[in-house]
Amino acid sequence: MSAGSFTFVLHSHLPWVLHHGRWPHGVDWLNEAAAETYLPLWRVLHERTEDGRSLGVTLGLTPVLCEQLAHPDFQRQFVAYLEQKIAAAAEDRAWFTRSGEPALAALAARWERFYRASLEEFMGPHGPNLVARFRRLEERGAIEIITCGATHGYLPLLSSDAAAAGQLRTAVTAHRRHFGRAPRGVWLPECAYRPAGPWRAPEGSSAPASERRGVEELLSARGLRYFFVDTHLLSGGKPLGVYADRFEALHHIVRDGAGESTRPGQLPYRPYRVGSAGQVACFGRDPVTAMQVWSGQHGYPGDGAYLDFHKKRFPGGHRYWSVTHPQADLAHKQVYRPGAAEARVPEHAAHFFTLLERTLRDASHRQGTPPIVCAMFDTELFGHWWFEGPRFVGEVLDLCAKAGGVSAIPAGEMLERQPPQEMVALPEGSWGDGGGHQVWLNDATRWTWPLVHGAEGRFESLATTAAARESSGRAEPLLERLLNQAGRELLLLESSDWQFLITTFSARDYAELRVTEHAEAFERLATLAERRAQGGSLSEADENFLADCERRDSLFPDFDWRGYAGSPAPAQIGAR
Repeated sequence: MSAGSFTFVLHSHLPWVLHHGRWPHGVDWLNEAAAETYLPLWRVLHERTEDGRSLGVTLGLTPVLCEQLAHPDFQRQFVAYLEQKIAAAAEDRAWFTRSGEPALAALAARWERFYRASLEEFMGPHGPNLVARFRRLEERGAIEIITCGATHGYLPLLSSDAAAAGQLRTAVTAHRRHFGRAPRGVWLPECAYRPAGPWRAPEGSSAPASERRGVEELLSARGLRYFFVDTHLLSGGKPLGVYADRFEALHHIVRDGAGESTRPGQLPYRPYRVGSAGQVACFGRDPVTAMQVWSGQHGYPGDGAYLDFHKKRFPGGHRYWSVTHPQADLAHKQVYRPGAAEARVPEHAAHFFTLLERTLRDASHRQGTPPIVCAMFDTELFGHWWFEGPRFVGEVLDLCAKAGGVSAIPAGEMLERQPPQEMVALPEGSWGDGGGHQVWLNDATRWTWPLVHGAEGRFESLATTAAARESSGRAEPLLERLLNQAGRELLLLESSDWQFLITTFSARDYAELRVTEHAEAFERLATLAERRAQGGSLSEADENFLADCERRDSLFPDFDWRGYAGSPAPAQIGAR
């Protein structure tokens, strides 16, 4: 008899980095994640689909990540990246051999084999489109794929329902294009939720508060049936946080804002209906299993035998040292021993499974209904941050299949089997450290929000007036291009990644540059659209600028500016 249900909820995301630098910040982030996480994870899942069973994995793939992984430019340069890593490993091997370090030479040879196998697999019969590979897994019933905001825009801090709806509408459209079906579920960017009610811009505007719809209402309008929240939004108590172990800067940001919530006391082991209509459900994050993987200090990734993430040998960037101890200085890291690390993976998987069984039993006694455990993680934890992580996922899935006490089921199927009966009124918050918005809204990031909000308001006004003009039969192809590209720049400007990178100091200069670049590109395109709509012409430099933006930020080819048009206003299109 099953003790309950379980799903890995894996959130896969990187911001748009194609054509925006390479190293240390830029497309090599995508290359690293593809080589260390996405390709190994696909392999782990693919190897377990031969018997036709569901693996019980709920895989989130953000639209902006899908746009990159499916892009021909990424697929071409990823091959070059893998070839470069192979060559760097060969150089390391020769160096270590000459210097009389056989253990390190053997590890270098291991990296050669790893990247050569990755290259052969990427160029193999399954094709270089990783998105298509995951699609085939879903079509075989092995996994369920869910969506996110188009560019991971932080929904509670966007300035209007129209802006938040634009993130979701673009996401659903892109998901249909990539996967051939509409998504049932969504990973809210940063698990950030806001209920219906008054809203005021965080930059201290004197404008009166506006009434806003709850996030669940926006989801329902797009046909999305469920989402996920952090534990404290359901159960109260102190937020767990997810990033502080990896980014020391967050300790300062959240030290004064991580109090305990006294809001609802619902258990996170069943779905709940959200909002007055109750058409959308939420699942909660399990706190017991969460910290076993999230914590680099106390969780599995901090085991001394595993490959250390931080210490690398340059110029190749390969890693040759073990964690040794989570608090060990880089100079005191010991040489990595693959055999010792591999032996720890099944031990940790067995421990995780035991915790899972215990959690399900305890929850069953407490709530009286079949419990559900949602183990929610950033996908990139497995493979990138924790090199042995993909194998761990596979071992846990194998235990679920063999032991029989736990039913591995994706979230959408759980919802079908166990429709929510209880309504819940969620408070505002996120899964960021501190439980609120402070990771994305603080003294270091406050300057970004007027740029975001100003662009949102301008685009909505522009779209509304342009739609009224179009209804009178005055459509024009060049104006269409200008409006659609301005919308893409707006979506990229809204990405929550920029504030996160600024706050954590992990790539502050790069993030600040990206905010400025997308804000400036939007403003110029909007101005050109206004000029064109009024009958003005564009110079050769203007048209070249548009073409450059279309090449550089070539995502969401089916984006349609008309979705942002509201009720026609009397103002002219050139009015600001």
